Amino acid sequence: MAQGSDSNDASYKSPSPGSRPSSSDDVKKVMRREKNRIAAQKSRMRQTQKADSLHLESENLEKENAALRKEVKQLTEEANYLSSVLSSHEPLCTGLAPQTPDLLYPTHQSSYHRQHIAVPHYQR
Repeated sequence: MAQGSDSNDASYKSPSPGSRPSSSDDVKKVMRREKNRIAAQKSRMRQTQKADSLHLESENLEKENAALRKEVKQLTEEANYLSSVLSSHEPLCTGLAPQTPDLLYPTHQSSYHRQHIAVPHYQR
């Protein structure tokens, strides 16, 4: 007989008449089978619960993934729009005229630093 089967023991064949087990052996066998049947039911129930839990988690992750993809699409569209606005604005903007390195990074003169150091930032 297959292990974990819930069918009745109608197909079970008893041993030959000469080696008939005692009734206590029969009781032990029935108890062992019942215990095994209950354990198999619990195992199947746990397996089903785990599968259900994984299915719900999968659905939630798919929803989250879709929302994130939508957000990426929106942010990409916004970045493209802002780039086009900047590109159309650059030729008109006088503040973005090419600058020489001296204008970007003026040479430091010691008097410049002394002025900043001499000016108190806090009044006590």
